[in-house]
Amino acid sequence: MNENEFNSLADMALTRIETACDNAGVDVNRSGNVLEIEFDNGTKIIVNRHDINQEIWVAAPSGGFHYAYLNGAWTSHRDDSELYAKLAELFTEQNETFQP
Repeated sequence: MNENEFNSLADMALTRIETACDNAGVDVNRSGNVLEIEFDNGTKIIVNRHDINQEIWVAAPSGGFHYAYLNGAWTSHRDDSELYAKLAELFTEQNETFQP
């Protein structure tokens, strides 16, 4: 995929995540290509666009995750998890609901 396609898809994903956080009442701040999600207990998840690798990266207390856009979905090479499913799992760990 070319750079413009990646940028468009990644921006749509970040906007979708930001909207889902807003809808769930979870604090989210966007600065450029980085989302900082903060839960009531102070736990943070960082989601950012990594242009060089054409991936979306997620940093959470349970680890780091990298997602590439493959076959119409943001998918992890490591465990084949899907970005939004992983975020739902991470939100559940914080007793919150993530519905993109």
